[in-house]
Amino acid sequence: MDYDSRAISRRRFLRQSSGLIAALLLNPRAPNSAERPNITKLIPSTGEPLPVIGMGSWLTFDVGSNADERADRAKVLQAFFDNGGTLIDSSPMYGSSEEVIGEGLKSIKNKINLFAATKVWILGKKSGIQQMENSQKFWGVPRFDLMQIHNMLDWETHWETLKEWKAEGRIRYIGITTSHGSRHEALAKAMVKTPFDFVQFTYNLEDRDVEQRLLPLAQERGMAVLINRPFNGGSLFHRVRSKPLPLWASEFDCRNWAQYFLKFIVSHPAVTCAIPATSKVDHMLENMGAVFGRLPDAATRRRMLEYFERL
Repeated sequence: MDYDSRAISRRRFLRQSSGLIAALLLNPRAPNSAERPNITKLIPSTGEPLPVIGMGSWLTFDVGSNADERADRAKVLQAFFDNGGTLIDSSPMYGSSEEVIGEGLKSIKNKINLFAATKVWILGKKSGIQQMENSQKFWGVPRFDLMQIHNMLDWETHWETLKEWKAEGRIRYIGITTSHGSRHEALAKAMVKTPFDFVQFTYNLEDRDVEQRLLPLAQERGMAVLINRPFNGGSLFHRVRSKPLPLWASEFDCRNWAQYFLKFIVSHPAVTCAIPATSKVDHMLENMGAVFGRLPDAATRRRMLEYFERL
């Protein structure tokens, strides 16, 4: 759910990466080889593996009826699937994003592993049902893998509907989300009270509040965790402008700052998947590089944080 068009262009960082990313861009499918399987985490409620990098669509896929922009987003989708992606996250709140995703999916041949995740964001049971049915039409999927209650809006009402839908096989997993720190306490209470399969909230190198309560609670309650705003709206890239990656980043197969930020997040034991958003194919390739290779251990994560805070 991270809109990187506000951020400084990451092309500047490509020039600092010793040619490694240049090679990746020339051969974007190369990392997804038998020698380098993608990194997955297990969904606690079922044990189903999920790649640790997914795709958000806030702002980036809200392009209306512009045919050229829609064609460009289809290329972004193709790059996502070509490099091991499965989980795509959206919401009715995101304007035309769901419709644009659905149109783009029609041209994707290798989408068999799509993990379709969207949200309900409206007051009332009947309105919620209608909104979710509309989303299914926009996406063109037989069912959603994950339906989330967006920003906790009327969550107890929608929880009852989603329990019914899950029992009927109309969805596979139920989740709840927020991107606002002011709702963390309310979310924690809901997590204690209700057996959600997934929770989604913000976590990144600048915003680590969830380390104190929500991440441990999700781990304790056996809930998968999706992370939105992994680049903090692009501000992380501004902070590292013209700064080199540390040489030791190669120890966990990190080739650029995007991967540094993402691997920090998904290496947390409670995190299942981060969902950065982009409108650019080259940025998608950078992001998806974080789904391959090694993840930093606890000591390296502390080192990453210390290095970042000194910048």
